[in-house]
Amino acid sequence: MISIKALAHAYNQDKKINFDDWQVSKGEQWLLLGNSGSGKSTLLHILTGILSPSTGQVEINETEIYQLKPRELDRFRALHIGIVFQRPHLIKSLTIQENLLMAQSFAGLPENRNRIQEVLESLAISASSHQYPSTLSQGQLQRASIARAVINKPALLIADEPTSSLDDQNAGTVLRLLKEQTELNQSTLVIATHDQRIKEAFTHTYTL
Repeated sequence: MISIKALAHAYNQDKKINFDDWQVSKGEQWLLLGNSGSGKSTLLHILTGILSPSTGQVEINETEIYQLKPRELDRFRALHIGIVFQRPHLIKSLTIQENLLMAQSFAGLPENRNRIQEVLESLAISASSHQYPSTLSQGQLQRASIARAVINKPALLIADEPTSSLDDQNAGTVLRLLKEQTELNQSTLVIATHDQRIKEAFTHTYTL
């Protein structure tokens, strides 16, 4: 599912980050641990096709993503990778349903309102489908962000610091939702964090 080999990224002559080889099988759930400045964000950006590494190979779902042309990489990401950011990345001028329709469109998929309803119901926010992001609570926004990430049934679900700003109860809820959605969509899960509270919930850990 994920394979990185001889991977490194150099920001300049004085700062180069080398990453250990890493193999992740389909359906596994991994924690990517590291302190601030350790290279977590760099590795996430490389895995999601946002930042091209200086050297090395990145294979996701049996595709070497940096062998793809830019437009091909954009479509691959939209189809196969779901991303939950630390802060919600939703278009404020669109309703939650319209945000999810847009996600389907970016992936080149046909409009599927039944799928949208299914996802929103699984996250217990179907009543908010016609609301705008600015009208939602923080918890609802977090669920909407997860919906946005899983709407296209991605092979890989990546969450960037999803619990770091949350209290214990809400952190536990978000972690449960991410795991549930991973299992529902038969995805592979990678959560990047420095939040030690969720470490015990994972048997696989990649540490930077």
